Amino acid sequence: MKGEIWLANLPQWTGKEQLGKRPVLLMSKNVTNLVIVIPLTSNLNSEKYHYTLKVKPSDKNCLTKDSVALIFQIRAIDNKRLIHKIGNLEDSYLKEINQRLKELLKI
Repeated sequence: MKGEIWLANLPQWTGKEQLGKRPVLLMSKNVTNLVIVIPLTSNLNSEKYHYTLKVKPSDKNCLTKDSVALIFQIRAIDNKRLIHKIGNLEDSYLKEINQRLKELLKI
């Protein structure tokens, strides 16, 4: 469900994409066994890139560290890569991510 944060196992790529076990933000419901996700990182230096958003831990999102949503790395993954739900992103963050996605995708 959109706005849920899950631990996922992202596949290895040859470029600069995020990989391995990490939190991801679900941006779509399950469609043909695929979900659209935005990877999160605890590397706060990533905040320097366009189309990112810093997310602070809370009781609702259940993150354990300050994290950066890598909006520019949005992608589809097989739902089998989702390990377990961590929490839910606050509406204020989700609203800001939606706005930055619109800017990124020019929609």
